[in-house]
Amino acid sequence: MRWLVFFGVFISLHAQNKQLLYGFTEVPQQILLNPGAQVDYRGYIGVPLLSHIHFNAGSTGFSAFDVFADDGKDFNQKIRDVVYKLDSKDFFGFNQQLDIFSVGLSVKKSYEKTFFISFGMYQESDIFSYYPKDYAILAYEGNYNNLNKRFDLGQLNVSAEVLSVFHVGVNKKINSKWTLGLRGKVYSSIAQASSTDNTGSFITVPGTNNNLNHIFDLDMKLQTSGVSFLEDPSANKGLDILKKRLLFGGNLGVGIDVGFTHQPSPEWTVDASLQDVGFINYSKDVKNYILDGYLQYDGVQSVFPQVTSGQTAQDYWDEVEDDFEELFKIDSTTTSYTKWRPIKLNSSVSYNFGRKVDKECNCLSKSDTTFQNRVGAHLFAMKRPNHLQWALSAFYYRKIVKGLQLKTSYTVDAYSFKNVGLGASAALGSVQFYVMADNLLSYQNLAKSQSVSLQLGFNYIFKNNEN
Repeated sequence: MRWLVFFGVFISLHAQNKQLLYGFTEVPQQILLNPGAQVDYRGYIGVPLLSHIHFNAGSTGFSAFDVFADDGKDFNQKIRDVVYKLDSKDFFGFNQQLDIFSVGLSVKKSYEKTFFISFGMYQESDIFSYYPKDYAILAYEGNYNNLNKRFDLGQLNVSAEVLSVFHVGVNKKINSKWTLGLRGKVYSSIAQASSTDNTGSFITVPGTNNNLNHIFDLDMKLQTSGVSFLEDPSANKGLDILKKRLLFGGNLGVGIDVGFTHQPSPEWTVDASLQDVGFINYSKDVKNYILDGYLQYDGVQSVFPQVTSGQTAQDYWDEVEDDFEELFKIDSTTTSYTKWRPIKLNSSVSYNFGRKVDKECNCLSKSDTTFQNRVGAHLFAMKRPNHLQWALSAFYYRKIVKGLQLKTSYTVDAYSFKNVGLGASAALGSVQFYVMADNLLSYQNLAKSQSVSLQLGFNYIFKNNEN
């Protein structure tokens, strides 16, 4: 049972922070993080299903090494240490994103570029849960050794969703110092389930005749939409439903991204963006489960009821089951509901230095206004139900040779204070490939890592004539 409790918490699995991708100008997908980012190419076409593959997962407070390390300690004791080490502010997260298609092109007026239009579609999955400490203690210890202890059942706070997003963005370079951008989004939720804003308690007190009095005071709700297909045994029918919802047949919503880049001088750059300022209305295939009220049960009573009442054991336990079903009667509704998307903030300030040297004259190239190096700081924040999830990064960017760029970062967040990441972009002609990974110091022993993140992709880029 204790194993099940631990794994149930662990698999309910890092914020969607992409500090390596943000501001990496050579990678087209960076414009999805800031629609007002600088664009230095005429256009791009992402390789379908391969232009952006992103995955991250993490947990605060512990790692798998804390439990499975071969250190001679008793396994049950290590489970107990984890159960009591975490608190209700710890959390678990999982996020996955896959570009279905992605395209960008410049719209010209005369010989000058006026707008850069980008559009595409991606699929995303997101799971987030706070650690329900009182639930874990109750499941680990039971209530017999915790008489008169009030367990907070409102600690249950979990959400999960799979959706597709169609987006269209406009990027405009106003002048040499300012670039602005706006992106509109249409969300199509494939499946969603959440249980948040719960309140309630459970307490066991001594009753009469050696009975235990169990008292529940509950106001809890589970909202679901689009999950009924899981009950259908037909795999083909389920696949058809998924395809339909992926292509705007699910619950719909709208949102916007906004961003800017400001260069007060060629050396300094300041930028920022807000993502997913929007909502989804869930009105299709909705089923809500509500458990509300004050419930009290005096039991369990005699283990041998036939001795005192002539009632058989089976009859007695059937009666107990009926009592509990009556006490825990769950109401269900099909009322529609609306959820705001988790808003994300990105912002950075950077300093550029080291202009390219023309080897023929051993001087700075007059035709090249770019720099070889860039250092800076990046701030990420994301709205979660009970807190603001954040990350602060310092980064260094370097152009190694033509067609090859590297970016390294050091990030401090809720998962780790020693997150070192590395990203690379390489181009062979017009074909570009990039790969980025976090927590490189943990790769010697992944079990010690509290978070992992990986993103990669392929694009075909139409370069500017001067490039």
